[in-house]
Amino acid sequence: MPQSSYLRLGVNVDHVATLRNARGGAFPDPVRAALLAIEAGADGITAHLREDRRHIRDEDMARLRREISKPLNFEMAATDDMVAIALDTRPHACCLVPEKRSERTTEGGLDVIGGHDHLRIITAELLKAGVRVSLFIEPTLEAVRASRSIGAPVIELHTGAWCDSLTHHQSERAARELVRIKAAAVLASGQGLECHAGHGLDFATAKIVAGLPEIVELNIGHFLIGEAVFIGLKAAIAKMRAAMDEGRAKAK
Repeated sequence: MPQSSYLRLGVNVDHVATLRNARGGAFPDPVRAALLAIEAGADGITAHLREDRRHIRDEDMARLRREISKPLNFEMAATDDMVAIALDTRPHACCLVPEKRSERTTEGGLDVIGGHDHLRIITAELLKAGVRVSLFIEPTLEAVRASRSIGAPVIELHTGAWCDSLTHHQSERAARELVRIKAAAVLASGQGLECHAGHGLDFATAKIVAGLPEIVELNIGHFLIGEAVFIGLKAAIAKMRAAMDEGRAKAK
């Protein structure tokens, strides 16, 4: 897969909806946040429609599809119900993710080995409808190879374990996790897969990942929405864009 000198930023607006739903009203509006994110420089918008609708709702996805000018990345579980909604919505892309009701957030990558045949069927159905498919996976060589066998043109590497190890000052674990991410990205590129990354990224970690030329897109949400409380969404995205650009420059 040819490497790109430009690193795309996808902004996840899930937790704008989380804040809205805490009060049960209409504000803050995740679609307004998406429009503001695009104005600030986001290259796309990500939203996860969960089975329990804990944040993004069906009407949010429909409005995002209608109202934003940049690609919509529809994060979803690999279920028949979600496939039906995706086929009706027809977003630019669907990112298949694991999902458990008990989790606070996505806890790891898809089981692309155990769920290979099921994921292959869903991937083929979405691709046939003209929807780009990505698989959210652990940064392992086995998961990358299985993803290619499934037929998805894109993978997104789960960076959560690496970010968590840095947060807890576990330097040796962090070093191992970063090696895994680098190796998975290199293999993905060699296998002809477009490689994205996301989960737990902040300004510092995004700058480091931006230095991996095989990765062409980062998807970031929770951290940006949290920063927006203090400095505003536009400023948070501008600061993230600057960190990514600085990291990318080191990859040249």
